[in-house]
Amino acid sequence: MTPALYECVITHTRTEPVRSVFTHRTYLWLVDLDHVPSHGPLARFLGRDHGDGGGLRDDLNAFLAGHGIAPPGRVLMLCHARVLGHVFNPLTVFWCRAQDGSPLCTVAEVHNTYGGRHRYLLHPDARGRAQAPKEFYVSPFLPVDGHYRLSLPEPDGRLRLSVALHLPDAPPFTASVRGTGRPATLGALLAAFLRHPVAPLVGAIRIRTRGIGLWARGVPVVPRCPHGPSVPDTTSRDTIRRAP
Repeated sequence: MTPALYECVITHTRTEPVRSVFTHRTYLWLVDLDHVPSHGPLARFLGRDHGDGGGLRDDLNAFLAGHGIAPPGRVLMLCHARVLGHVFNPLTVFWCRAQDGSPLCTVAEVHNTYGGRHRYLLHPDARGRAQAPKEFYVSPFLPVDGHYRLSLPEPDGRLRLSVALHLPDAPPFTASVRGTGRPATLGALLAAFLRHPVAPLVGAIRIRTRGIGLWARGVPVVPRCPHGPSVPDTTSRDTIRRAP
């Protein structure tokens, strides 16, 4: 069922040093990179929003080739589209299948609010679970330390994703995405847009507003240096091990 729209609920939960639960409703696209749709100002998918400005497929193939992986037969991408000129994707997921249709790998692409981007190459187990050391500065309240435990099964009409950051001597910070998909007809897109106008921009504003609220509650800020990226793309060169 591609392309598809997933209206979903995104939840962030932290328990230290203050308890905070952040919930945000939005919609995401699931598209085949070989058949990317375009709906003018309501939905555009541009290579520069996820890579170095080339085509989406070519850029991902180049990334995989850098890790010794042949071009996949099919790639599904879950992300926000560019809406009325605005786009922000805290997490984009690429599910890659080999030429014979078998699972090949998963790529988790993370963007922060400072304009940085980082890709994690994952080899999940049969349930979509994997682990990865944290290598990229995302939240100003969390260090570049610890490791992620991810559950990123390929959507089957339902979206059930989760990411938990495990830090030494601290409870995990968790984020989840839950949603239900439907074919991306023009009517479905218009309905989603009316329920969630300019969703990427609203999401970015809410993230920044939430950060101001945490800062006002006394949550200490972790400086970006020396761990922060000095260039926009800090792509990992380490293949991530399977989850136990």
